[in-house]
Amino acid sequence: MMLRKSKSAVADVIHLDSDSDDGVGGRGASRSMASLMENRKALSTNAHATVAPRETLECRSFWKAGENFVIPTGVTPTAPGMLEHARVHPKFLHSNATSHKWAFGAIAELLDNAVDEIQNGATVVKIDKIDIAKDNSPALVFQDDGAGMDPDGLRKCMSLGYSSKKSNTTIGQYGNGFKTSTMRLGADAIVFSRSTRGGKSTQSVGLLSYTFLRKTSQDDVIVPMIDIDISKEQPEPIIYGSPEDWVANLEILLKWSPFSTEAELWQQFEDIGTHGTKVIIYNLWLNDEGIYELSFDDDDEDIRLRDEGVHDGKRLHHKLLELRSHISYQLRYSLRAYASMLYLKKFNNFKIILRGIPVEQFNIADELRVSEIIKYNPHTATVEQAPTEIKVGFIKEAPKLAVCGFNVYHKNRLIRPFWRVTPGGETNGNGVVGVLEANFIEPAHDKQDFERSSLFLRLEARLKKIVSRYWYTHCHVFGYNTYKTPADKSKKMAIPDQPPTANAFSPLPLPNDKISQGGPRTRDQSPTVNTFNPLPLPSDRVSQGGPVIREINLSNATSSYTVAVAAPHLRNYTRLRSNFQPVQLNPQPAATDVEINLVGKSADEISKENIQLFMSCEEYARKETELEQTVSNLEKELEETKRKCAQLALLVDAKRREMQQV
Repeated sequence: MMLRKSKSAVADVIHLDSDSDDGVGGRGASRSMASLMENRKALSTNAHATVAPRETLECRSFWKAGENFVIPTGVTPTAPGMLEHARVHPKFLHSNATSHKWAFGAIAELLDNAVDEIQNGATVVKIDKIDIAKDNSPALVFQDDGAGMDPDGLRKCMSLGYSSKKSNTTIGQYGNGFKTSTMRLGADAIVFSRSTRGGKSTQSVGLLSYTFLRKTSQDDVIVPMIDIDISKEQPEPIIYGSPEDWVANLEILLKWSPFSTEAELWQQFEDIGTHGTKVIIYNLWLNDEGIYELSFDDDDEDIRLRDEGVHDGKRLHHKLLELRSHISYQLRYSLRAYASMLYLKKFNNFKIILRGIPVEQFNIADELRVSEIIKYNPHTATVEQAPTEIKVGFIKEAPKLAVCGFNVYHKNRLIRPFWRVTPGGETNGNGVVGVLEANFIEPAHDKQDFERSSLFLRLEARLKKIVSRYWYTHCHVFGYNTYKTPADKSKKMAIPDQPPTANAFSPLPLPNDKISQGGPRTRDQSPTVNTFNPLPLPSDRVSQGGPVIREINLSNATSSYTVAVAAPHLRNYTRLRSNFQPVQLNPQPAATDVEINLVGKSADEISKENIQLFMSCEEYARKETELEQTVSNLEKELEETKRKCAQLALLVDAKRREMQQV
C-alpha cells in the first residue's frame, strides 16, 4: 500500500511503503512546527478552499457501494525514482470488507484489537457514538488505553496482510481485521494514536477513506498520514520525504476527515492521555431502506442492529416473546448482549464500556443445571493437542424455552454462538447447551465460523453424540418425553368418492367378516347402508385400534370396512389427531354357511334397527367422553409427578455437590 500523488492535492503526497525496514526516527529531517506551518501557508494558496462540507458517496448502502466503480483503462505511471509495483485498487477495500456478513462481526474485530492490548497494559476500551459537526451525522468511536502505535506501527496497521501478533494469547493473526472491520461499518475511518517507544513520544494520524479514493478517482490505495514528535517541549513534525509532502497529507486530512481545522484535529488527542488509540468511523453505511444499519436511538445504553430487531409491528405470541428475551436471540441485534458473551474468561483488570456503561460479562456455563464436564481429545497426525473440556447442561429456563446449542470459543473469543449440532426440527436436545474452547481448529477470516477441516468435522460428530447421550440420560428430570409413537403410515390410502348412503349403526359384529389390506373395492351403484361398530371385531385384522365403520351392500349382502379416526384417548400418543386419512379395507368373500341376506328386509324393519343403533351410539359416545375425562385427569397427575421428580432430582444433585465439597 503506497501513497502517491493525489489529484486533488497541491503538493505531492508522501510515498508509503510499510514493508520498508528503515527505522522511523532515522528517515527524513525534522523541522519546527512553526516554520512548517509558515511554509504551509506559502505553499498552498488554495488550502482554505479545501475546507468545505464533507463529501459523501452517492451510494451509501454497503452491499451496493462497490458497484459502478469506474476503473481506468490505463495505469498511472510510476513516479521517478520509484520501483514499479503491483497496485491495490481502492475497490479492493470494499471487496475485502464483504467478508463480514454481519456488522457486529466487524465491531468484534475492533474489540479484539483492544483486548490484545491487555498484555501492553490496556485497562479499558470505550465504544460510543458521536455526532460529526460538519453535517450532524453519527459516527462510531473505539478508544483504548493500550500502548498505542508509533509511526511505523500505524503504517503496518494500515497495510494489508501485515500482522506483528505472534503470541498464542492474542486473537488477531491475519493482519486484515482493521481494514475489513472499519470499511464494513462505514466508508471512512480516521485513526489517532499516541505512544512512547525507546524514550521517544509520538502521535500519529492516519486516514483510510473509501470516499476520498472514489471521489478523486484513484487507481491505488492512498493513505494520508502525519506524525509528530512530542518528546520535546516544542512538538516537531516527523518528515518523510519533504516538508511539502507533510503539508499535502495534512491538507487531505482536513478536507476528507470530520475535522476542518488543525485545532480540531489535535484536540482528539486530549482524552487519549500519554498512550492509547482512538478510531473514528464515519459515513456509516445505510440499509436498503436508506436508514443507518446501526440504531443508536432504541436504547441509550446500547447499539443495535436495526434490521435484526424488526418485528414488522406484529403482535407476537408470549412464548415467542419469551424466546426473544433470551440472550441466544438478543445477541443477534444487541451489541451489549453480544459483547457480554464475546469473551469466555472474565477480565480481571479490563472493562468494555459501551456508551458510558460497563458491559457485564456473561458465561452461560455458570448457570447450567445438572451440568457435566466431558474431556475431548482432538486427534491430529502431527501436533499433540491438549484435552478440551466441554461443559454441557440444561439452561435454567428448560423446558420452557427450546434453546440449545454449543458456544464455541477460540483463544477466548466467541466464534459460533449456540451452534445447534442436531438436525433442525428435532425436539431431542432442546434445552441442552454446551460451552467449549476449541483452540485446535482455525477460525475463518471473519471469525464468525470455523474452517471445515477434518478436525472440525470430527468435533461436530462428537458433539452430536454428547448431546444425544446427555439428552436421553437427563431429559426426564426436566419433564421431557423421550418416546415417540409415530402414526402407521403404511396403510394410509386415498378413498374414492362414495355414492349417497343411508346411515345405520350396528352394535354387534357380523360373525365371520374378514378384512383384507387391499386397495379400494369396486362398488356397484346400488344403495348402501353404513353401520357403525363401536366394539372390536373378533376376527377383524385392523391395526389402528380405532372404531370401524362397516358398509353393507343391500344388493349382494356383502360387507366392507373403513377404519375411522383413532379413538380420542389414543390420538395424543399415536399423533393421529391430524393428517389421518381413513383406510378402505376390501373384504374377503363371506362364508356361504353364515351368509346374511338383507334383501328380504322391509324399510320399516331397517328403520327400527337404525333407531336402536342410534341409541347404542349415544351410550357409547357418553362412555367415550367419560374415558377422555379420565385420561385427561391421569395426564395432569403424570405432569405433577414429573414436576415433583424434577425438583427431587435437583435437590439430590445439590446434596451430591455439597458432599463432594466436604
